[in-house]
Amino acid sequence: METGDWRLERKGVLVRRIEPTSDAHSVLKEGDVIVSFDDVRVGCEGTVPFRTNERIAFHYLISQKFAGDVAELGIIRARNFMKVQVALNPRVHLVPYHIDGDQPSYLIIAGFVFTPLSEPLIDEECEDSIGLKLLAKAHYSLAKFKGEQIVVLSQVLANEVYIGYEDMSNQQVLKFNGTRIKNSGHLAHLVDSCKDKYLVFEFEDNYVAVLERETASAASSSILKVYGIPSERSSDLLEPYVDSLGDNQAIDQDFGDSPVSNLQIGIDSLLWA
Repeated sequence: METGDWRLERKGVLVRRIEPTSDAHSVLKEGDVIVSFDDVRVGCEGTVPFRTNERIAFHYLISQKFAGDVAELGIIRARNFMKVQVALNPRVHLVPYHIDGDQPSYLIIAGFVFTPLSEPLIDEECEDSIGLKLLAKAHYSLAKFKGEQIVVLSQVLANEVYIGYEDMSNQQVLKFNGTRIKNSGHLAHLVDSCKDKYLVFEFEDNYVAVLERETASAASSSILKVYGIPSERSSDLLEPYVDSLGDNQAIDQDFGDSPVSNLQIGIDSLLWA
C-alpha cells in the first residue's frame, strides 16, 4: 500500500463513466479514483512525471502499451486503496472507419434502403446531407454494447407503391414496431419475423413511416427488378441473427447518444472528471 494519506494529498482522477464495451467495465466502477498507473502516481489533473521537473498527461503511459497488454491501476474505492488489472484494447467505435468485406451491409424493404452509418458512407454522401446530429453521433458518441450500430435510411427508391417518403433519406431509424433497433441484423430479424399488418419505422426527430406489410412484400421484388438490384439484402444479413445482448437487457440509455469531448476520454475508454 502506498504511504501517505490520500485524503490529504487529493491526488488522482475521478472515474465519471466507463464505456460499456471496454474491458475496464467489469473491473472499475463509477466513483473510483485512479491514483497510479503501473505504480506511477497520477496527479489530480491526470498527469504523471516526465523528465526532470516536468509532467505529461498519463496518455503517454498508455501509448507505451500494445493492444492486449495489461496495466495495473491503483485506485481508491469507498475510501479504500486497492490495485486492479485492466486489459488495454482498442475502442469499439460506434461508427466504423472501414467497412468489412467487399460491400456495405444493406437491407431493402419496399424501396427503403437501410444501412449502418460508417465513415465511408459519410464521405460518400458529404457532411451537408448527413446532418449535424448524425455527424455528432458519428464523431463523439460511445457504443453502449458490442455490435451496436447506427442504422440509417440511406435512400428511398422511387416507386408507385409508396409516394411521399422520397425526402426521408439519411435519417436514423430508432424503432421498428415499437422495438429499439440494435443493428442492421436486428432490424432484418424484426422485419422477417413480423406478423403485424403494418411495418412501422420510427426515425429521429419524430418522423414515422408506416407500410402495409403484405403490400410492401409484394412490391419489393418489382422494385428490385426495376433498379437492377440482385438481392434485397447484403450477404451478411442472410445469416441467422444471433442476439449477443439478449432481448431482456435494456438499451434505452443516454450514454451512447450523448456526445462527449475527446478530452474526456481516458485509459481504455474511461471518462474522468
